[in-house]
Amino acid sequence: MGSFSDFWSHMDWNGLLAALSTAVAALICLTVHELCHGAVAYRLGDPTAKSAGRLTLNPVRHIDPLGLILMITAHVGWAKPVPVDPRYFKKPKSGMAVTALAGPASNFILAWVFLVLGGLLLRMMNIAIDWPTGVVRVIWAVVQFLVNAAVLSVGLGVFNLFPIPPLDGSKVLFALLPDRAYNAILRYERFGMLALLAVVWLGWLDRPLTFLITGVVRLLASISGFPIPLF
Repeated sequence: MGSFSDFWSHMDWNGLLAALSTAVAALICLTVHELCHGAVAYRLGDPTAKSAGRLTLNPVRHIDPLGLILMITAHVGWAKPVPVDPRYFKKPKSGMAVTALAGPASNFILAWVFLVLGGLLLRMMNIAIDWPTGVVRVIWAVVQFLVNAAVLSVGLGVFNLFPIPPLDGSKVLFALLPDRAYNAILRYERFGMLALLAVVWLGWLDRPLTFLITGVVRLLASISGFPIPLF
C-alpha cells in the first residue's frame, strides 16, 4: 500500500495531462487531414474513400499507430492513407495532386481557426473583471491547448508537403512528371516509407521543419489577430 502511495504522490500529473492534451490535438489534426483527402476525392468523382467508411470524423478510422506516436513525441507524423482511385478522376494526375493538397491545406486552415479561438479567449480574459481564479485557469488551459493544437496542425501540414513518398508533397511533384515516369514511380511508391522513416530517424528534416513551422505559425498568428507573439 505504501509503495502505491509513493507512486501516486510522485506521479508527474502535469506531464501526463500535457501528453493527453497533445494526443487529443494530434487526433483532431490527423482526422481532419484524412477526412479532407477523402472529401475532395469524392467531390472529384472518386467514391473509394466513402465506400471504405473514411468520410468520417471518427479518429479510429484514420489513425496509423506509428504516425500518431510520432505526432505526440516529435510533433510530425501521418495517419492511415485514405484510399484513392485516380481512374475515377477526369484528369488523374491533377486530381491526385488536388486531393493530396487538401490534407495540408485543411491543417493550415484548422490551425488558423485554433488561433482565432485562442485569441478570442485571451481577449475575454483581458476585459473580464473579477473572474474566479478557477475560471481563469480553465480558460488559460484551453488557450494553451488551442495553441499547441495549432502548432501540431501546422507541423502536420508542413511535414506532408515534403516531396517524399508517400507524403502528399510527392503526389503534387509527381503530377508534374510525364505519364510514363509518373506511372513508374507509383509502382514503387510503397518503398518510400522506408526512406521516410530513415530521414525522420536521422533528423535530416529537423532544421527545415522547425524553420518552416515557426514561419507558418507566426504568419497564421498575425492574420488571425492572436494577441501575443508566438515563438
